[in-house]
Amino acid sequence: MQAARGTSLSDLNDTAAPTPAPVRRPRLQALAVVVAAAGLTVDQLTKTIAVDRLTGRPDIEVVGELLQLHLTRNPGAAFSTGTGFTVALSCLAVLAAVVVAWLVRRVGSPLWALSLGLLLAGITGNLGDRLFRAPGPLRGHVVDFLMLPNWPVFNVADICITAAAVGIVLQTFRGIAIDGRRDGA
Repeated sequence: MQAARGTSLSDLNDTAAPTPAPVRRPRLQALAVVVAAAGLTVDQLTKTIAVDRLTGRPDIEVVGELLQLHLTRNPGAAFSTGTGFTVALSCLAVLAAVVVAWLVRRVGSPLWALSLGLLLAGITGNLGDRLFRAPGPLRGHVVDFLMLPNWPVFNVADICITAAAVGIVLQTFRGIAIDGRRDGA
């Protein structure tokens, strides 16, 4: 006898929703932290080398005119915008780093872990310049040294931020939330 029309009395015919894979948060959090630490280290090392080797020198062609080394110190944001707001940009970067670090606690997808790690590396790399470089704390100028034609001079931290943005947009279009769940699932 059926309880209701079309309803089975046994669970044998029911298709159970697949259970989600166990969340690997500790491993994914560790991935984000390792990526952030590696990105920050590479950024700071390359900036130190750039300042040491490029100060007072003309541009160096690495790949013809496609990629050149050109040392500049940027008090503003991308495209040297907001040069009069260095302190505000520094405070915003501190806030952004805290938010990203908080989001890393919820990470449930490898691409999200990689993206958040890269974003944290980029934010902290440029923030480190603003905190510890001349002309002083919260007013320091970011060291940029990579130059492409018709593009602002940039650094490894900027590359990390851009790669993170690509990963975040990709995950968003795929409908995968930070915790690894698909939207609507």
